[in-house]
Amino acid sequence: MLSGITKDKLEGGDPAPPFCFKIPVVKKYVVRLTPEEQAQLLQLTRRGKVAARALLHARILLKADSHPEAPAWSDEAISEALEVHATTVARVRQRFVEQGLEAALRPQPTTRRYERKLDGAAEAHLIALACGPAPEGRAQWTLRLLADRLVELEQVGSVSHETVRRTLKKTSCSHT
Repeated sequence: MLSGITKDKLEGGDPAPPFCFKIPVVKKYVVRLTPEEQAQLLQLTRRGKVAARALLHARILLKADSHPEAPAWSDEAISEALEVHATTVARVRQRFVEQGLEAALRPQPTTRRYERKLDGAAEAHLIALACGPAPEGRAQWTLRLLADRLVELEQVGSVSHETVRRTLKKTSCSHT
């Protein structure tokens, strides 16, 4: 199958769009496992108590191994067989070649840092609002009303109701 178009559709007279033919990709990161690494990965896949991601990455590496007696599957074949995206296969290959077996098996630590939406003053204002009287026509504050009110009062540029919920969960004020 080529990009959703089957071979019989191509031969059946329908003109094939030019984008459906795949050009062979030269692999930049070629996996060559030593016999010790191969044995370690086989043992890992046969053991019962292993993290799912480590097990998946071990299977990817075993199928991607390019020794003469190894399968050396393509990224697309591996992604179909293991039901992962081809990009995942490519990333595991890359991490194995650049950083080694242990790095390829464990999850990559995240480098993303989240800035706090509510500083101390905004949190104090939120708590004062939540513990105070509800707006007219309401029996109590809702999380969305509190978030909207903080934006109206220019305490923050924008804030989600989930951030309001997490902030209020830390306090003993439970009027919402």
